[in-house]
Amino acid sequence: MGLVNKLKAGLQKTKTSMIGSLSVFTGKKIDESTIDDFEELLYSTDLGVKATAQIMDALRYEYGDGRIKKYEDVKIFLRKEILSILGLPQPFMLYQERPFVVLCIGVNGVGKTTTIGKIAKKSIDEGYGTILAASDTFRAAAIEQLEIWSSRSLSQIVKHQAGSDPASVAFDAIEAAKSRSIDLVLIDTAGRLHTKSPLIEELKKIKRVVNKAMQGAPHETLLVVDATTGQNALHQAKMFNEAVGITGIVLTKLDGTAKGGIVVAIRHELNLPVRMIGVGEGIEDLKTFIPEEFVEALFD
Repeated sequence: MGLVNKLKAGLQKTKTSMIGSLSVFTGKKIDESTIDDFEELLYSTDLGVKATAQIMDALRYEYGDGRIKKYEDVKIFLRKEILSILGLPQPFMLYQERPFVVLCIGVNGVGKTTTIGKIAKKSIDEGYGTILAASDTFRAAAIEQLEIWSSRSLSQIVKHQAGSDPASVAFDAIEAAKSRSIDLVLIDTAGRLHTKSPLIEELKKIKRVVNKAMQGAPHETLLVVDATTGQNALHQAKMFNEAVGITGIVLTKLDGTAKGGIVVAIRHELNLPVRMIGVGEGIEDLKTFIPEEFVEALFD
């Protein structure tokens, strides 16, 4: 299955929820009443309150200017507006001196460790030597899971015993990467709840120690969020961004949700790029997020 077709299949539930519901306006003349109905429907999606308000302001302006007359005009307009909010692609890439250090954070159950494994596999396939840092020392099972992904991706791993200091694991991984001329360090962290301040403080400590190991690191702080949680994913992104600063989002489980509009909400409200999206279980189903492909999958 081609990339766009795979994306279309993965976004089918979102398309049905967001775009399919607009089909009730097919054949209707667009007037003030229809626009009010359209606004109510749009607010029920996961585009977010602020993005919806911006879209509706622009729609009313275009309607008043005589450019919106029928449903097809609304659909074309909506496509253009969503693409405008999402902007240009901002893919995950290694752009700093080596090793390039990535801190991966997120709450339990979002698919963080699996995402790290998939990034490692992709990076190894592209020729980048990669080390995984098992800094989720809270659960022994997390270390074991990362070991499995290390084996699958043919990447190296640095680990300590369960219960040891997470920051020291990250430090040792960076030192190992420097001594072995490794390109990429991916740091796994505990699935800390964003409302638990001691865990947030631990995450801040990891960032400080990482910066001591290598000036300017982490070069990327990726937050992994589960698309099926909708607006809660936006809330998590806000909390983590305020606490430790996020440079990019990885949105998982898009294929299992009708709430894919959260991509738009995150981009609009936080001005954070969505680096990658997960549209399936396979190791190849973690895709670079291309806004044009996303919009095409929704509207075509």
